[in-house]
This record gives sequence, structure tokens and C-alpha cells, in this order.
Amino acid sequence: MKILFFVSSLNAGGAERVAVTLANAWVQQGHRVTLVPTYGRKTESFYEIGAGVRVQWLIDTIAGSVIYRQMRYLGKLLAIRTMIRRKQPDVVVSFLTNVNVTVLLASIGMVVPVVVCERTNPMASRHSRGLLDKLRRRLYPRAGAICVQTLAAASYFQTKLNKHPPLVTIPNPLPGQVSGGLRASLSADASGRYRVVALGRLVPEKQFSHLIQVFAGLAAQFPDWDLWIYGDGPEQAHLQSLIQQFGLTQRIFLPGTTTNPWAALRDSSVFAMTSSVEGFPNVLLEAMGCGLPCIAYDCPSGPAELLEEGRAGVLVPLNDEQAYAGALSALMANPGLRRQLGALGAQAVVQRFSLPVVLAQWSELFSKVRGRND
Repeated sequence: MKILFFVSSLNAGGAERVAVTLANAWVQQGHRVTLVPTYGRKTESFYEIGAGVRVQWLIDTIAGSVIYRQMRYLGKLLAIRTMIRRKQPDVVVSFLTNVNVTVLLASIGMVVPVVVCERTNPMASRHSRGLLDKLRRRLYPRAGAICVQTLAAASYFQTKLNKHPPLVTIPNPLPGQVSGGLRASLSADASGRYRVVALGRLVPEKQFSHLIQVFAGLAAQFPDWDLWIYGDGPEQAHLQSLIQQFGLTQRIFLPGTTTNPWAALRDSSVFAMTSSVEGFPNVLLEAMGCGLPCIAYDCPSGPAELLEEGRAGVLVPLNDEQAYAGALSALMANPGLRRQLGALGAQAVVQRFSLPVVLAQWSELFSKVRGRND
């Protein structure tokens, strides 16, 4: 089967990681996959792309186009339409709202099925307002299928779209490096230090200031524990200032983005998430897969589904810092509880989100959308 796969970019992000994981896996299944980043500036892929995946940047096909220079969006539409016509794929897959809308516009009148995939929380996304949302409501009924990551997102589109094609919930897959790899030891490192870890963009929605404040309140009680927050973003200066205010520059670290997040997770003893909103939190999935005990705010959407309403990890009412501090303290104080929740979390996500399980759901979806076009 020929799959033409449109993504926004190949940067370090959750959607990009999932796109590369799926593209690599589909090639290993024997499919022919062309991955098409639509971003206007080429970059190296943050994630390793398999040798069998063909990468074709859209900008390479339109950079010299007079139409693109004068009317960029129209040039992009024509380039996508030309690519679909030339590649003759069996199915088109598109990730992220803006890319979805563009691909659907470009493919009007064509018979190839287009599977549009929402990668954010539609209830909280900026795309749920304004022109892009109007285009989404108008164009999504033309898709072969709409793929979302959570039941909450599926419910949103069932309500918002008067008419819609098949609406399926397929979660993000657990990377093979995690599901089949080593588990976190949950032990102290060589210098006797334990680590609470968090990963994500340093943006307001992640609320890492909450985590820093909670940890600061526990630091004296747990002198052999440190907090590591991996990532970069516009909040970095503010967070660094907060760490300095608490006098914890030797206990709380902002090391930047890591190219090996799974090693960072396995070197830790607790994973902590304080987001106010999520789409599908890949890093929580991966932390659970590494066998880390996890604690998260019950934000919309994702943590409750992954943590099985608190049975496979600790779920704290949204923005209740006092409850969060109490729950984190219990994890830091009790190695037995950490081992128990780490094992429960790993078992839960491997059963539900391992790559073979998710690939089987995609295969079923492809058969369905291709059957509708026969």
C-alpha cells in the first residue's frame, strides 16, 4: 500500500515523534511511505527516520514557483494537489489541524481517501476558534475518516460536526525502545541522589512553576532528592528566576532538551506532570512504559485515560497544589509504593498502547476507508 503522509515539521514534538514512529513501522510492514513536511523551512529530523521512508519536503517542490512567491497559500495547495496526483497513493494521512485543512482543500474532487488526525485537545486548542475552526467544520466531513487520540476528543467532534465521516480513536503508540527496553531502576544514582523528572516545552500550559513550588516545599524534608525539568521554551527565564528565589539552584535543574528522553526517564525515580491541558501526553505514556511511578493533574485530556482514573498512577485534582504536594511526598517517602505504581503503569500501557496494538488499529482504519472508496 502507498501511504502519502503530510506533517507540519520534523522538529522535536509529540506529533512529530508519533509520525516518525508510524512511518517507520508502516515501512517495516511492507508499505511504501512518503513523509511530506509542509513547513516552509527545511530542518533535520529530530527523530531517527528509517532508511525505507522517503522524505520529500513540500518546499522543495514549490520554492521556485512564481505562484508560490506571489500567493504562498495557493502555491502550497497546488503543490499538494500535484503531489497527490503524481504519487497516486492508496491513502493520504495528515497530522495537525492546519495541515488537515490544507490537505482537504487541496484534494477536493479527488477520489483518494484522506485520514485527518487531530493531535491536540480540541476543547482547549486555539484552532477551536476563528477561521481555522470554520474551515475544519466545513471540510472535515469530506475526509475519509477523522482520527483522534482520546475519547474526550471524539465526543467533541461528535457534538461539533453535524455530519462527519467515520470517527475513530487511536491512541499514540508506545515507542518500541520503551515497550521492549529497560525499566527504570527507581534507585539512587552513584552519588546517592534520587530524581523527580519532568519533560516538556517550557510554556505556560505545562505549569512547571507549580512543580517547582511543590518541590521547594518538600526539599528540606527530602534532602537526597532533586528535580530535573527537561525542555526549552519561553518560560525558561521565569522558571530559572523562581528556582533562584527558592535558593535551589543545586537541587532543581533545567538542562534543556534531551535527544534521549528515555534515558532521562530511566535515570529517575518519579515522573511528575503539572499541565493545565493536554491532547495526548506522550511523555506520560513513555514514563509509564519505562516503569516510572507517575503523578499528574487531572487535566483535560489524557492523564485520566492513561492513569486509568488513578489505578495505574496518581491523579490529583487540577491545580490543587496542596494535594499534589501530599501525593508527591508519599511517593518520595515510600520506595515500595514507587515500585508498585511503576509496575502497574508499565503493565497498563504495554497492554493498551504497544506499537503492534496501535498498528492493528491503523490497519483496520485503512481497510475501512479504502473500502468506502471502492
